[in-house]
Amino acid sequence: MNIRPLTAADFDQVWPIIQTVVQAQETYAFDPDMDRDMAWKLWVELPQVTYVAEKDGQILGTYYLKPNAAGPGNHVCNCGYMTAPAARGQGVASALCAHSLQIGRELGFMAMQFNSVVSTNETAVALWKRHGFEIVGTLPKAYRHKTKGLVDCYVMYRMLER
Repeated sequence: MNIRPLTAADFDQVWPIIQTVVQAQETYAFDPDMDRDMAWKLWVELPQVTYVAEKDGQILGTYYLKPNAAGPGNHVCNCGYMTAPAARGQGVASALCAHSLQIGRELGFMAMQFNSVVSTNETAVALWKRHGFEIVGTLPKAYRHKTKGLVDCYVMYRMLER
């Protein structure tokens, strides 16, 4: 698996991943009716960097990295990760997380924060904990899960050692 910066040509494979994840309404608070242009803006234009994991020309997953806040808070970064359904359970998200931690350090960030990890996404919560993140807050009933109704979200955080 190779993790590299996203190119415009990659978005033909990234868009269906985003569309599938967002329409499931289980993990991301993005409009499930978003179109390709909005996805491009949210996933590629607004972040500082966007990467893909690919193997044999197939995009397995993607992540973006951006400052979590402006001004005095811009030393903390934020990431979002998505894995292609067919690639889940193969270590893609873990590899993307490890890569993003390194890129965050290289870009000069001191910490990484996930603002809203849906509590029912137990696989992600466990994965982020394995990568050194701690739950530092709970947002009660902050997410409308498609099948489980209102569920909590976690704020997760870790320092980036240098």
